[in-house]
Amino acid sequence: MILQSAKLIGAGLATIALSGSGVGIGVVFGQLISAIARNPSIGKQLFVYAILGFALTEAIALFGLMMAFFNFIWILILIMLFGNPPL
Repeated sequence: MILQSAKLIGAGLATIALSGSGVGIGVVFGQLISAIARNPSIGKQLFVYAILGFALTEAIALFGLMMAFFNFIWILILIMLFGNPPL
């Protein structure tokens, strides 16, 4: 019971990285639109930088998702090794 609770709490905490990633991607492309509106002549160069920012932000989200999956796997390994603890 306690291990299941810890598993769910850990997975919930790991999803904070996913919500932060969504905000980060919105900021990247919002600033891209703002920068192109100010200086349209360098739009192609700014788009390359925006795609780089998008990729790095998405990598953080995938890292958070990977930590959530590792959390599930780690708890399952502990249950297999030591069994369910007594209440």
